[in-house]
Amino acid sequence: MTHDMENGRRTHAGIFKNGETDLTRGGITGSILMFAFPMIAGNLLQQCYNIADTIIVGRFAGPDALAAVGSSYTLMTFLLSVIIGLCMGSGVLFSMKFGAGDRAGLRKSVFTSFVLIGTVSLFITALTLSLLSPVIRLMNVPEEVFPDMKIYLAVICAGIPFTFLYNFLAFLLRSAGNSITPLWFLGIAVVLNIILDMVFIPVLGMGTAGAALATVISQIFSAAALARHTIRKYPELAAVRREEMKLEKKELGLISGYSFLTCVQQSVMNFGILMIQGLVNTFGTAVMAAFATAVKIDSFAYMPVQDFGNAFSTFIAQNYGAGKEERIRKGLKSAVLSSSVFSLAVSALIFIFAGDLMKMFVGNEPDVIGTGTRYLRIEGSFYIGIAWLFLLYGLFRAVGRPGFSLVLTVISLGLRVAVAYVMAPDHGIDWIWWAIPIGWFAADAAGILFWYAVRRRGKLLVLLQTTVFFIAAFNGI
Repeated sequence: MTHDMENGRRTHAGIFKNGETDLTRGGITGSILMFAFPMIAGNLLQQCYNIADTIIVGRFAGPDALAAVGSSYTLMTFLLSVIIGLCMGSGVLFSMKFGAGDRAGLRKSVFTSFVLIGTVSLFITALTLSLLSPVIRLMNVPEEVFPDMKIYLAVICAGIPFTFLYNFLAFLLRSAGNSITPLWFLGIAVVLNIILDMVFIPVLGMGTAGAALATVISQIFSAAALARHTIRKYPELAAVRREEMKLEKKELGLISGYSFLTCVQQSVMNFGILMIQGLVNTFGTAVMAAFATAVKIDSFAYMPVQDFGNAFSTFIAQNYGAGKEERIRKGLKSAVLSSSVFSLAVSALIFIFAGDLMKMFVGNEPDVIGTGTRYLRIEGSFYIGIAWLFLLYGLFRAVGRPGFSLVLTVISLGLRVAVAYVMAPDHGIDWIWWAIPIGWFAADAAGILFWYAVRRRGKLLVLLQTTVFFIAAFNGI
């Protein structure tokens, strides 16, 4: 037990005065759920903001501005997935050291990862800004949309370092079991963003530049406010001492391994989705519209199990760092049961109300509604597959095997892309939808087998690793 704990910072059942939670103590299911709820709420808040932002831009800035903002989304998602992946990977290492009670080691990791990921963020910002025009040209953007899109992306990309700072601190606090504080600052930023949107766009007539500027100002505020709060309230985590400000080769290698493998995993996911989008586009506008709408419904439907998987990863990492094998085993059983029950319930609701949900978004478009309903009823019936996969991603990251989380992503998306491209052109659009759960369950099977092999530490592990990497290579990624 650390000196901080001995001096009474712990209040009860693993909860500290500043809100961080020691997930190595107390109840298991309740602790994971309470830790996950603020993360789920934050994502729902962000989704609601995205919808509000789209409505404001569409109503007050016109269709060209809306097209520019919408077309920028894929590129920004990819860039931000790199930053978030790096921060997520470091967060796993932070959780391990927090669970082990190694505060000095934790602060050293914080300093090293901050320098490393911060440098990468600045490089991405400079590279994107310098290549902005050619990148937009590669996206085949219409000429009338090009100016709005360029100024929007230029302003948004200038805010990438602040996005890094917020996410870095959010993952640091979550590693210590505090998922509530990042939610508060995110909520303030979202409200500020909407207010600034209403000032810059309809009042000042700044169009896409105003939308981008509102976003960046709110990012700067949330990052700066969270940094100040973290340093003042959590000095044992963030107030790095002079003697801890060292870039050691071993520490750099460790953080690079966790961060960059998680980053590649996030990037592979986005790349696979882009490939599926390309295939969907060949089936015409109605299918494109149905897919775009159904994917938005999807994001709300299984987002809670994704956040639950991230919360579960922090739980496992803290207990792995503390060497609590039995608690990890119980936590795994509890997480599988909780996510399975939730995902089955959501699948039932989606199957029943798929048509009504599509009508809420597209109105009276029978072809779009029919195709989207079919997608949701096929893919949405198997949310349990993605729920298990999110748990496996979090599990392998938390026990020091982030490379296998990447392999599972390659299996899932690689098989999905392969099945869709082989079957859909000759046998119909439904095969694109069926390919999704096929990929999920194939990755689930590989992950479960690999986990049992790891536990037994025998020849089966070597055989399974070889087989899985062969499958991943065969899938073409």
